[in-house]
Amino acid sequence: MGRTREAGCVAAGVVIGAGACYCVYRLTWGRDENEIIWNEDDDEEEESRDISETGKGAKANAGAGAGARLQGDAKAKAEVAVELKSGPDVKAEAHSKAESGGGLEAKAKALFSTLKEQASAKAGKAAKLGTIFGTRALAPGFPCLGVRGGGCHPVRSGARAGSKDSGKSKGRTRSKSTRTPALLWPVRKGKFNFPYKIDDILGATDLQKVLNILERSNDPFIQEVALVTLGNNAAYSFNQNAIRELGGLPIIAKLIKTKDPIIREKAYNALNNLSVNSENQGKIKIYISQVCDDTMLCRLDSAVQMAGLRLLTNMTVTNHYQHLLSYSFPDFFALLFLGNYFTKIQIMKLIINFTENPAMTRELVSCKVPSELISLFNKEWDREILLNILTLFENINDNIKNEGLASSRKEFSRSSLFFLFKESGVCVKKIKALANHSDLVVKVKVLKVLTKL
Repeated sequence: MGRTREAGCVAAGVVIGAGACYCVYRLTWGRDENEIIWNEDDDEEEESRDISETGKGAKANAGAGAGARLQGDAKAKAEVAVELKSGPDVKAEAHSKAESGGGLEAKAKALFSTLKEQASAKAGKAAKLGTIFGTRALAPGFPCLGVRGGGCHPVRSGARAGSKDSGKSKGRTRSKSTRTPALLWPVRKGKFNFPYKIDDILGATDLQKVLNILERSNDPFIQEVALVTLGNNAAYSFNQNAIRELGGLPIIAKLIKTKDPIIREKAYNALNNLSVNSENQGKIKIYISQVCDDTMLCRLDSAVQMAGLRLLTNMTVTNHYQHLLSYSFPDFFALLFLGNYFTKIQIMKLIINFTENPAMTRELVSCKVPSELISLFNKEWDREILLNILTLFENINDNIKNEGLASSRKEFSRSSLFFLFKESGVCVKKIKALANHSDLVVKVKVLKVLTKL
């Protein structure tokens, strides 16, 4: 049963192929079977002359130009014309085979076999031309943006590439290769295996090894991993002392001078954790002016700026080192106005540290501040910003009273913080408007401030 079905399928395929070839025959060489289409006695020159003189040139030209259409190059056309048969020869050969076999099916079979032989011969000629001229391939090397696994500049691969592309005269070709494609960015030549995980809690011996690696290496990747490791260990009080005793503070602080923002941020974070220790603050104070200048000059709202502000906030929790930053008060208030939400929160925490020291009050209230700072007393802000700005106002108002600065109001300019908070009266109106705030905590804070006025 299986062989019978297979034989039937073969027969059906033969019939379908014959029908297709017959359609080609009808469309190419005429619709009238009785018409004399092929003239065996005429040569190529006579037929081309007849085609140009009669109105049947379109039909005959379709068969004559089928071989030359596959090659656009003049040289290829010449070689193909020498070795391959032309359109009229194909017609004559197919006609002779059809007459010998007889019938429509014989004609179709003869035409199909002749066209197949001609196509295979032309394909071999195209492969030969491809070997001569070569093919274009991507050169290995550093890839361009948007290109994965190859270079930008095409080069000729020569006869070897042409031989792989035999049988394909047109279109792009891909050659199989076992070479690993290039990555988008060059890979480090030597991979350094850091001896510890960044979240490991290390002892003094291992901390010394990490500090040695950090001091000797110029690789940004190694520096970043080492700084994160030290910063995580500096969160524990026993390691804060160990890192200082091992001489780690100067090694870490040296990296805040680097131009790499990621390394600066990690160095600030490590120093921030170390600055919780009072003894470490005495060592870090020599870098506080540099950190302040870098924080003011770096990109607004960047990670480096936030890390620097956190370090300055920790260093000003006590009154010992606040005087080192008094020259930056106008910059702090300008940053308070220009920064985003998180920068505003952090800079207000820093300024509140100064307001809790009465000795810094005169310098604080005499500095120039932007008048737009009054916009922070607005109910549209969330609880944290409102509580911080109200605390700032409360502390300054208390210090002015305690220091007796209200009687010396003439020494403060109209653009000073003293005039904005005390003399203008605008802040008092804004604070009274917050008495009906929907948040209960803000409402209690507002009532506390108003009772002190």
